[in-house]
Amino acid sequence: MKKKELEILLERVEDIKNPDADSEQYSTPATVASELLFFAFADSDIEDRVVYDLGCGNGILGIGAKLLGAREVTGIDRDGDAINVARRNSKELEVDVEFRECDLQEVSGKVDTVVMNPPFGAQRKNRHADRLFLEKSFEIAAVVYTILNAGSESFLRTLLPSQSAKIYRYPVIFPLKRRFWFHKSDMKSISADIYRVEM
Repeated sequence: MKKKELEILLERVEDIKNPDADSEQYSTPATVASELLFFAFADSDIEDRVVYDLGCGNGILGIGAKLLGAREVTGIDRDGDAINVARRNSKELEVDVEFRECDLQEVSGKVDTVVMNPPFGAQRKNRHADRLFLEKSFEIAAVVYTILNAGSESFLRTLLPSQSAKIYRYPVIFPLKRRFWFHKSDMKSISADIYRVEM
């Protein structure tokens, strides 16, 4: 499958109807999701791998990983409504992804790869959420792909469990549609980075 084909398929993914601003429930655009997933696919971190999508929301990253040949995919989110949407999306795109409603801290075990678009921790009630997601992903996975604000590498390095961990950065533009009452424009482009972290 080509990247453009994946992007077209992921455009069909239904969004969450009533996203929570405090939890920073922003959907990952199909363009960015396909960039992250092909970055991972090219490094042999998707096909025939066990993949977790932490904070999966509508399931776009986990579903995309399964479309690219992941052996087993699990999406984790504490929002039951988001999990229901993710399950519908998985059924619509005819892929077998397990979606579990649970808190991030309940996640355990070991997997090959984590893919995620964590909250950036920008909202007062969600401070340091990005840190929690990163720490959990480093705990359970050999390789992590994550989307962070541009220029977050020094912050990321402070959380690494080992100084021998390798970081690769891939810059992207994250198109952010008007989603919450405090957004002033219909569309805003944010500079972001996709990071690959190998323990």
